[in-house]
Amino acid sequence: MTRPYRRHVYREVPYLLNSRAGPLHHSPLAFAHRGADPGRENTMGAFRRAVELGYRYLEIDVRTAADGTLVVFHDEELDRATTGAGKLSEKTWEQLSQLRVGAREEFTEPMVRFEELLTAWDDVHLNVDLKDGESVTEFVRLVEEHEAHDRVLAASFNDARRHRVRGRLSRPIATSGGWAATALILLLGPLGMMNRLTGRIAEIDCVQVPISQGRIRVVTPRFVQRCHRAGLQVHVWVVDEPAQMHQLLDMGVDGLMTDDAEALAEVMRQRSVWPQR
Repeated sequence: MTRPYRRHVYREVPYLLNSRAGPLHHSPLAFAHRGADPGRENTMGAFRRAVELGYRYLEIDVRTAADGTLVVFHDEELDRATTGAGKLSEKTWEQLSQLRVGAREEFTEPMVRFEELLTAWDDVHLNVDLKDGESVTEFVRLVEEHEAHDRVLAASFNDARRHRVRGRLSRPIATSGGWAATALILLLGPLGMMNRLTGRIAEIDCVQVPISQGRIRVVTPRFVQRCHRAGLQVHVWVVDEPAQMHQLLDMGVDGLMTDDAEALAEVMRQRSVWPQR
């Protein structure tokens, strides 16, 4: 299967390798959602496996421990995915480092500091969902210290959190729109009022959205077209069925996030854009 011809013009963003000249130019990007291994989500074991399969983009979540350490973890509470209990924010990194992450009573992987993952590979890009307000300061410090501006994207449902990140960095990083920005595109776009969003759109580089939100269908051909006309890429989460992956890619979406690393890798291989690193 050949790559679909793209009629829209990408806004060039260093983080988004499909926006620049190179082997991925105008090709869809593949994101390993939390490492795309639900049995050990957000762990180095999951991330290594995804990278070995050919992924160049890892979608991750970060939260702040009691001592300020930025930890790669999704939930506010530790109970579901670790051998611990209670709020992550109430534990120090020393305490968290003793826990194990897993599922189905198979807890084998240690927790991961964001800095450890940031420095593990110099050609892997991190799509970072900032889960708490406290994470902004440490995230900015680590991006600056490791000069990782072109390898990270700051995502958050909270648009104010994204504003704080961009305002504190010495040079821009990629960002995606939060719920407010995305809702405005979804609601005002069909009314022909996208011009009113010029300021908001200029502050983001992509929208990262589910196929549907409740009863509302988000990802439609017209939604994708409106975003493209505004210079925004559309990345869709979380997609695990190959048929649906093909359908979305044929619609023109610019990236897919999955929990099934092998399935998305095979779809991208069929489209001659694999591996991506």
